[in-house]
Amino acid sequence: MTEGNFVDYIKIYATSGKGGQGSVHLHREKFITKGGPDGGDGGRGGHIILRGDKNMWTLFHLKFKRHFRAEPGGSGSASRSSGADGGDVYIDVPLGTIIKDADTDEVILEITEDKKEVILLRGGKGGLGNWNFKTSTNQTPRYAQPGMDAVEGWFRMELKLLADVGLVGFPNAGKSTLLSVLTSAKPKIADYAFTTLKPNLGIVEHRNHQTFVMADIPGIIEGAAEGKGLGHRFLRHIERNSALLFMVPADSDDINKEYEILLNELKKHNPELLDKDRLLAITKTDMLDDELQAEIKADLPKGVEALFISSVAQIGLQELKDKLWKMLN
Repeated sequence: MTEGNFVDYIKIYATSGKGGQGSVHLHREKFITKGGPDGGDGGRGGHIILRGDKNMWTLFHLKFKRHFRAEPGGSGSASRSSGADGGDVYIDVPLGTIIKDADTDEVILEITEDKKEVILLRGGKGGLGNWNFKTSTNQTPRYAQPGMDAVEGWFRMELKLLADVGLVGFPNAGKSTLLSVLTSAKPKIADYAFTTLKPNLGIVEHRNHQTFVMADIPGIIEGAAEGKGLGHRFLRHIERNSALLFMVPADSDDINKEYEILLNELKKHNPELLDKDRLLAITKTDMLDDELQAEIKADLPKGVEALFISSVAQIGLQELKDKLWKMLN
């Protein structure tokens, strides 16, 4: 998936189908001139249905089709024949998609299971035909119900990635490089901040063909929780990761301070993020000699396990995969 094809936010307009009109019909055939009412019911309008698809990773397929309209129900007819139900419209979405009312920002539903179907908008109920209204005092009712109106509205879809491990770090901490080395993902890599503007996913192969999914979340900056930069859009993806791998480069001015800022941004966005298992990786350690490494090790943040890695020189990567696998299982 290229970076341009990753869409994690979309606005759609949906309309369910109107219910079909009930029929006003009086039974007539040879030798039966007054057969009474036999108008059938109208069919229900089509639903707008959301369906989870585990093979999807993005909302890109909705980028160029944002209006959805279900079919109306058919009208009832003679001989108590009901109208046909309107055709439902299915919208396939990746797992982890949240649907909000665009006006109120209220979360309506979220899709987290494969093939799970949830009705977003119900089609209008079909109207009753005149045979339903026959009574002893009104034997030939000449009226029927109209179908119920369609329901419509604007909705916002937001995707929160379902990944096992989320990479958390400032821009240029080496997250994309690590993902490209551990997986077959091809994120954009360059020696400047904010190379990555969209999350990237990759599958890490562990021992005995076991795998887990890793997500490269674009670089967090101080103030991200207040929406600085693209903060909210980045932080949203971390919520569904099982474990977090904090990445701080070895050439950082203050490793402790950088780790604390990252931790603080997560806490401000959602305090529950601090309950997740976390691991600290000191990256770009191919630049360090043993003496410098020992010096850094003596002053690492407390309360989190740390290890030294280098994606380019392939240092400590197997140990990293072993620790992450252990955290996930």
